[in-house]
Amino acid sequence: MNTFILAQTAAGGNSMFMIVIFIVLIAFMYFTMIRPQKKQQQKRMEMMNELKAGDHVVLIDGLHGKIDSINKEDNTVVVDANGIFLTFSRMAVRQVVPAKDNEGENKNKEDQASPKADLADTNKSNDVSDVADKDAKETSTEDNSEN
Repeated sequence: MNTFILAQTAAGGNSMFMIVIFIVLIAFMYFTMIRPQKKQQQKRMEMMNELKAGDHVVLIDGLHGKIDSINKEDNTVVVDANGIFLTFSRMAVRQVVPAKDNEGENKNKEDQASPKADLADTNKSNDVSDVADKDAKETSTEDNSEN
């Protein structure tokens, strides 16, 4: 009889240990998987609610554009992509690009493009003058050889 009681208490200790391990596992999964996902989803929903016409956005397929209008009934947005108006679901918006960063990037691109364009024009004019000088030398050489 004593061995039967000892066997039950030993088995009961293991079952309590298993229950504690199971609870720790569930808590670990909650804090590593479920909670961060809920925070990310809440942040995304806040971004969707703050969308307004004129915002520069990047869609999930990588398309960059500016929001032209928002239809809250159908949950759609009309995006202006360089004069082409496209209708998408509001959930297709991946991120809103801040206007300040967008203007700064355009200025930087223009600044970088200007010197390159100037250099290209300078190189072309140098190439043209070099060709003209060579033609002039060849012509003068031919004139001298004919005389």
